[in-house]
Amino acid sequence: MTPSPSAAAPLASGGPALRRLLQALESTVLGQPHVVADLVTAFLARGHVLLEGVPGVAKTLTARSIASALGLGFTRVQFTPDLMPSDILGTNVFRPQDNAFQLVKGPVFTEVLVADEINRTPPKTQAALLEAMEERQVTIDGTTHALPPHFFVVATQNPLELEGTYPLPEAQLDRFLMRVRVGYPSPEAELDMVRGFHQRAGKAAQVERVLDTPTLLELQSQAASVACDDSVLAYAVRLIRETRANPRVRLGASPRSAQALLAAAKARAALNGGDFVTPDDVKAVCPSVLNHRLLLKAEAEVEGLTADDVLRQTLERVQVPR
Repeated sequence: MTPSPSAAAPLASGGPALRRLLQALESTVLGQPHVVADLVTAFLARGHVLLEGVPGVAKTLTARSIASALGLGFTRVQFTPDLMPSDILGTNVFRPQDNAFQLVKGPVFTEVLVADEINRTPPKTQAALLEAMEERQVTIDGTTHALPPHFFVVATQNPLELEGTYPLPEAQLDRFLMRVRVGYPSPEAELDMVRGFHQRAGKAAQVERVLDTPTLLELQSQAASVACDDSVLAYAVRLIRETRANPRVRLGASPRSAQALLAAAKARAALNGGDFVTPDDVKAVCPSVLNHRLLLKAEAEVEGLTADDVLRQTLERVQVPR
């Protein structure tokens, strides 16, 4: 049985740079070691993250903290029902004095974009992020504009208040490398959180930059270059195919999910200081990488079964390579 995210222990990091990054984040985002680990893993793998949790569990603080620690530009957009694609991407505005159109860039032209409550905006605006997340570029009036190389989307949504929301379609969900569940912290961590709030006289916690741009590029390159034995590759593929064979699952994980699982496992191995991917690295990232890529049958949902339950059973059923 794999441990639940809330029971996960803080991870050892690979190298001084990643150790400084994790220490900086865990000193601000208290009691959420699995969230911090998954966010850093996704960034190293050049993926995006969907944070899912009730209001007040530090989803936006976590995104702002990682942007500060990485020294990246940060923009937060509150997604609302009246938000238009041009409000995200930008638009060309005619300037009479120049007799020409000038691009007024939208908030997507940043390095860390926090899409707060992304499920509260209509599908047309949600789809405006598709090209940006997948290609790291946007097209406005037929002209393509490149986004920063470190472009990183951290979207949030509340799983409880669903009235007046627009659930993300599968195509949009698939653009997120991970969907990370953010729960309540432990009593000790919550006490430390309130104590720190009191000591700062209500001011927000600040995170100093701990990594420079060349180091970020090197860390991402190292994560992509982590070795992986054929037996571990076969293990990852068996996990993916097992989700499709499950009688409770209507739509299992796709081949692209296998690629996402491998990319995340390599990044987690790098985060743990490993030179190669182990089955434990695959198991550690499997729930967050796949829980939004499975569609269960109606009868399974009626029974209260969730994608996390299916993945837990899958990890128990598939034999781990020796």
